Amino acid sequence: MLEISKSIRDLQKSDIADNLFHYDYNTKHLLSLIKKGIDVEDPSYMSSFRSFEGEVYENFIYEKLLRYAEDNDYIDKFVLKGFHQNKCKAYPNTLSISEKEQIVYRTKSREISEFDAMFVTTKNELYFVEMTLVKSVLKLRRRLRKKKALLEIVFPNYEIKALIILNDGATGTRQFPDFCKVWFTKEFSAVEVLDYITEHKDRRRIIIPKEIMKSKKMIEAHTLKLHPFRYYNTMSWITKTLRSNKKHIIDMGFLMNPKIQRYQDLYNKFYVGYLSVENAKELLGLGDEYLENQKVVVALEKKFTDEIVVTYYIQKARKNLVLYSFDDDGKMSKEKKDPYGITVTEVFHVGKLMDKSYELNMANVITIKKLLKERFARQAPAI
Repeated sequence: MLEISKSIRDLQKSDIADNLFHYDYNTKHLLSLIKKGIDVEDPSYMSSFRSFEGEVYENFIYEKLLRYAEDNDYIDKFVLKGFHQNKCKAYPNTLSISEKEQIVYRTKSREISEFDAMFVTTKNELYFVEMTLVKSVLKLRRRLRKKKALLEIVFPNYEIKALIILNDGATGTRQFPDFCKVWFTKEFSAVEVLDYITEHKDRRRIIIPKEIMKSKKMIEAHTLKLHPFRYYNTMSWITKTLRSNKKHIIDMGFLMNPKIQRYQDLYNKFYVGYLSVENAKELLGLGDEYLENQKVVVALEKKFTDEIVVTYYIQKARKNLVLYSFDDDGKMSKEKKDPYGITVTEVFHVGKLMDKSYELNMANVITIKKLLKERFARQAPAI
């Protein structure tokens, strides 16, 4: 079965050769701080070192999992990454290996999700693995829903589960969903790897060559057969169908269908129409920074509590996207989105889709909010 081994629990490194030293690490910033003589107790150093230590921990656990999978009859297939897999191009619309040699699912131009490790069991379960040194796992719990939804969509013939690997002392683990299996290891330190990296090249100790795993269980990411899924095509279909009911401003029955809610777990937000800048001016406190013909795209965004709320996006330029949202007290916040994030591409795509028939007014928005609040109130568990 899937129980942690003593070797993993105790972080024993005798069976992974010197493989940890062969990985590429993002140490440019950390090494610059060391060169400047920044104290190890300085917050900037501690933050940079912790990020590096997380990289090393992920590689260490991956090396241990490779050997665990080889020896465990319960594991049928194990997905390779890093220097264990063959160099090949990144495949669109499937599992693949990124330029950084990580397991990813990508559209033609954007990565949708990244997975620390992945394997299939003899019981037709597909496990994705998350490993982190972070003590509070709130952000991790939020990521799980999206990753599970994606894998359920593209691998409908597998039961999707997660293996979470944490250091002792991590909090909030009792709130993980039922599909999660949690392992705890002893406290991890990456000091030895950093010492090796910071040594002058001429003085670096001789290390053992890479130990590459060879086994029938070990597979390339793109060889896992999946169900065809087109990210933007599906998003467009959902937008069109949400607005296709002639009697209602949005089709609530379609929105709350379990299959569609699985898609919302993946996308997080659905786009349902747009307001004119003039119509949204008072609501969002808009000034003269936006042109009158710009669209204020209206989205239905799913919170971690499962409540669906209305948010607004304005694309000032191709890579310049601003999100307007409101908290539970009605206080508005304004956030500039990552210019290379997938939301920028989504809003650009859906903006081209929405013709005049998708235009909303404030009365429509108020109706949508009312419908969403009523549905959430009905679904909320009784106290």
